[in-house]
Amino acid sequence: MAIEYVESSKLPTAWGMFEMHGFTDSETDKEHLVLSMGDLAGDEPVLVRIHSECLTGDALFSLRCDCGAQLQAAMHRISIEGRGAIFYLRQEGRGIGLVNKIRAYHLQDKGADTVEANEALGFGADMRDYSMLKPMFEKMGISRVKLMTNNPRKIDALIGLGIDIAERLPHETGRNPHNSHYLETKRGKLGHLLEGDSE
Repeated sequence: MAIEYVESSKLPTAWGMFEMHGFTDSETDKEHLVLSMGDLAGDEPVLVRIHSECLTGDALFSLRCDCGAQLQAAMHRISIEGRGAIFYLRQEGRGIGLVNKIRAYHLQDKGADTVEANEALGFGADMRDYSMLKPMFEKMGISRVKLMTNNPRKIDALIGLGIDIAERLPHETGRNPHNSHYLETKRGKLGHLLEGDSE
């Protein structure tokens, strides 16, 4: 995998000033980015969120998932701590792409859950790949993290890449009547570390 750092710039947000770092992947033609705040150097673990692109949740405020709420919560937590990074990966729809995600939503409208919909379209339940993170972490100088996640696959992926996870921080947010079944599927079929109806 050929990940190349391109450039960085300031990004003023509602949660303060972040730095935005752009990366390209020549094998997939995808562009990924890191949002960082504060000095990431040193031995202290860095507050980190691995976030896969979700246009519907992040930009269109969909209530079908918790993605947008999780992204905002991560930015808020980093702003409070004053130090951290969000790795924003262009893996829409758990890796199946935006149009196929709409196809999956259509099947969900007819009663399928997220796993059943993906499999009916010929995809795995979760097609995401995290191998691009290794050179991105190296560029950012991060080797030890406090990871905001409920997803054990992300934990395993980082450990496999040699990243030291000092602490896992639960990252539950955004439960509503439209995504309750979605969250239960994440817990029941994908093994996400969720607390059910209790926040």
